[in-house]
Amino acid sequence: MKQQFAVGDKAVYPVHGVAEVVGLENRDIGGSAVPVYILKIIETGMKIMIPTTNAGSVGLRDLISAKQVKEVISILKSRDIPRDTQTWNRRYREYMEKIKTGSIFEIAEVMRDLSVLRLTKELSFGERKMLDTAKGLLTRELALAKGVEAAKITAEIDAIFAAAAA
Repeated sequence: MKQQFAVGDKAVYPVHGVAEVVGLENRDIGGSAVPVYILKIIETGMKIMIPTTNAGSVGLRDLISAKQVKEVISILKSRDIPRDTQTWNRRYREYMEKIKTGSIFEIAEVMRDLSVLRLTKELSFGERKMLDTAKGLLTRELALAKGVEAAKITAEIDAIFAAAAA
């Protein structure tokens, strides 16, 4: 699956979130010229170089479509989650693996599961930080996919879980 991104395109890089392709260059790697994407992470401003041939293997992908936005929202609204009996550190590792995939759907599951868990027990520091990370990744991508401000998405997400707490 070869993806082609052009300068100015938005793409999602796992764990870091939405990035803009700010350059396409040839770099000398191991004695040969390799075409690379120069990405700038929107949230942090960090720049990342990825060989174009490795884009798929590192999980670089397009933003989600409007149809997929609805799917993400339905995952967040779903309350059909398994009863959690794991220790917090095992749960943390499992959720971290989901976030590392870069899949918006898996990130939505982590956000939902931690938000629901928070209603019944105190989250560990690591889980609270992970919840913030998942929420941030979701908010930025959903806002760009829907073409709205991030604050509007944050309010929608908060409303979903406020209803669950009531």
